[in-house]
Amino acid sequence: MANGWVQASEPMTLGAGAVTLVEGASFCVCAPSGDIAPGGAHGVFFADTRVLSRWELRIDEEAVEPLTVVPKEPFRALFVGRARPRPGRADSTLLVQRDRYVGVGLREDVTLENLSGEPVGCRVELAVDSDFADLFEVKADHVRRRARVEQEAVAGELRITGRFPDGHTRGVRLTSDQEMIAGAGRLAFRVVVPPRETWRVTLQLHPSVDGHEPPPRYPTHRPVEQAVPVRRLRDWERESPEVECDDPALERALRRSRLDLGALRLFDPDAPEGPSAVAAGAPWFMTLFGRDSLITSYMSLPLDHGLAVGTLRALARRQGTKSDPLTEEEPGKIMHELRSGTDTAGMLGGSQAYYGTVDATPLFVMLLGELYRWGLHRDEVDRLLPHADRALEWIEEYGDADGDLFVEYRRKTDRGLVNQGWKDSFDGINFADGRIAEPPIALAEVQGYVYAAYVARAHIARERGDAEVFGHYRDKALRLRKAFNETFWLEDRGYFAVGLDRDKRPIDALASNMGHCLWTGIVDPAKARSVADRLMSPQMFSGWGVRTLACDMGAYNPMSYHNGSVWPHDCALIATGLMRYGFVAEAHRLVRGLLDAATAFGGRLPELFCGFDRSRYEAPVPYPTSCSPQAWAAAAPVQLLRVLLRLDPAIPQGRVWCAPALPESITELTVRGLPLAGGRVTVTRDGVTGLPDGVELIARPRDPLAALEGRPETATRG
Repeated sequence: MANGWVQASEPMTLGAGAVTLVEGASFCVCAPSGDIAPGGAHGVFFADTRVLSRWELRIDEEAVEPLTVVPKEPFRALFVGRARPRPGRADSTLLVQRDRYVGVGLREDVTLENLSGEPVGCRVELAVDSDFADLFEVKADHVRRRARVEQEAVAGELRITGRFPDGHTRGVRLTSDQEMIAGAGRLAFRVVVPPRETWRVTLQLHPSVDGHEPPPRYPTHRPVEQAVPVRRLRDWERESPEVECDDPALERALRRSRLDLGALRLFDPDAPEGPSAVAAGAPWFMTLFGRDSLITSYMSLPLDHGLAVGTLRALARRQGTKSDPLTEEEPGKIMHELRSGTDTAGMLGGSQAYYGTVDATPLFVMLLGELYRWGLHRDEVDRLLPHADRALEWIEEYGDADGDLFVEYRRKTDRGLVNQGWKDSFDGINFADGRIAEPPIALAEVQGYVYAAYVARAHIARERGDAEVFGHYRDKALRLRKAFNETFWLEDRGYFAVGLDRDKRPIDALASNMGHCLWTGIVDPAKARSVADRLMSPQMFSGWGVRTLACDMGAYNPMSYHNGSVWPHDCALIATGLMRYGFVAEAHRLVRGLLDAATAFGGRLPELFCGFDRSRYEAPVPYPTSCSPQAWAAAAPVQLLRVLLRLDPAIPQGRVWCAPALPESITELTVRGLPLAGGRVTVTRDGVTGLPDGVELIARPRDPLAALEGRPETATRG
């Protein structure tokens, strides 16, 4: 506890070797054997509820010995094991395979293969239970058993129902394609497997909410290859750009990103074939998040535009309409987090929708502006533009409540988040000496997002001939940039303050936040060199990435969540900012560090990792409760690809800037099928081919300030 604030609980660790499978808003966490053991964080989750808390396979009352896990798709894994040796034998002759598919519950195909020359007789059992615990309870390791759980064997199937005090119910129905013995807490089969042959059973878990049971994702009456998740992922991969390069680390990271982003998509049940939003990450954030989903969608634009459109639509539907201090909803404000569980008491603000974020609202406008630059269809822009204008009204009326041009945050009640930027841990914003800053706080990166939102709206207005709106937001942007560079700049330190505290004092820690200011372009060019030097200094750059906080700061801890760790999405945006201002060598160093880290993690960048220096350990040190896969970490390699291509479309202006700047380690790079202006183009180190008629290729970097200030387009350094 600090200053009377209670620290948010650390997410429960998943255990060594835990396997996570995800599909939409469903996920499964289990042991390497495939078992889900009670009492921990394992389970099958649907609608933010653990619908299966125990799922343990036994052969003749003995646990299966795990041999290996074969990952397939993000929603599928094959667990391979063996039964205990038969009496009188030294080795097992019974191979056990569990082919598991996750999505609106679970399907599991269990196969026993007899490798001996005589029949094998055995009893196959599955111990089954559900506590219907809310995801927040599981995450915090504080399950309260609020539901009255009933089990009933009916017509060869097992039904488990959780009845809550408020009258709501959650349920699961367990079925099999083989005759089974169903009883309280277990399913059983009497099996004889002929010599050198196999026996197989398909088990399905069908979840329900208040009696409504969605159709299964993997029905037994048709091949798995025709199931919705399989088809969607196959279509996603087919429609994604193809990348060829001679850097194996980049290729591998991009392949992993494509798979993970495909698995994290959220589909509107009322429009399942429409563009999808994106969940924040597994296992605890398989839902729509304002900040995370918007930044992920932004970084994924070279891969797909549907994520951005779907995310904007989903957030627009839930845009604030009233003032509510508990949920922190305000007119025009963009939501922080959406939940669908049963434990509203444990949710932020005590509600399924919570709005306590300061940055999602400007990021919403930023993303729409960026989509417009990439050639989003006019009808879609027209549909979303009123929501962007309401978001800008929130920024001007509620975000900048004291009228000093800066957007601040302060939670409305003790039910909300203390810190409401992306570093939202209770101690994430602090001074150089380690003191925690007190709200209201105006964060540096948030002013950058607001600046970019003003610029985006000004661009749209200019292209549509709306001189009044253009002038208003152009003026707002220029005034904010001037005020920011005067107020946040620490002349004696050579870097920008993290923010301003309640007394308008600069929060003087050296932190990664100002790297986002390079990304958004709010930094005066005369200050950019010093900012780049500080970000890439030994105090900040670990060799794998830029630390969230410099190692000589009072609150530094390389094993903390936000005070010295390395976040790949943070680093990808910093690399974007470095390249934007022409610091090519620095951007290359950061890209290389992240790609080396990705290789060390098997091609998949985690949500974050520890900030220890590369000279201390030969591999990046994992953060124990890091989400994986996590959306903006998955999108980071895609953003790095754009950084190296120096790709900056402005389709409404009839221009595309592209001036690839590849490090020496990459001599060949080709991207085929990159989405742009409703079509597909090819990008190589020589530029872009396949542009629509009337669109000019400009083979130099774009001046980040020229369009706003009305100056001629000129090349930046590098």
